[in-house]
Amino acid sequence: MTQHADLTVEHWSRFELGQQILQIAAEMHRASESLRPDRIESLRLSYERVLRLVDLTVEVHAELNLRVELLRWRDVVAELYLDPVPDPQVHRLALKTLLWLHPLSAEQVEHLPA
Repeated sequence: MTQHADLTVEHWSRFELGQQILQIAAEMHRASESLRPDRIESLRLSYERVLRLVDLTVEVHAELNLRVELLRWRDVVAELYLDPVPDPQVHRLALKTLLWLHPLSAEQVEHLPA
């Protein structure tokens, strides 16, 4: 996981919550391109980046309800990471659920591919 390995809490905290969620969603969307058994390693690397961004988001926000929801959502992604066979339906539902967490990102739900 090189892409976000050096991303600091200080840098991540400069983004508003909606922007953070959109960046996590962008990483999930990129992962969608690897939802095939022959791309499992690429998919796992994408999920690692997603998990890193969620961890940073939880770290920079003090609101308990938000943290609880993000950590529950993180558990879903962790299960996807561990699954030996990619599950496109669960992946898509996880992405959609993430987007609903903030009004700014919720605007993108209608633009998700069917």
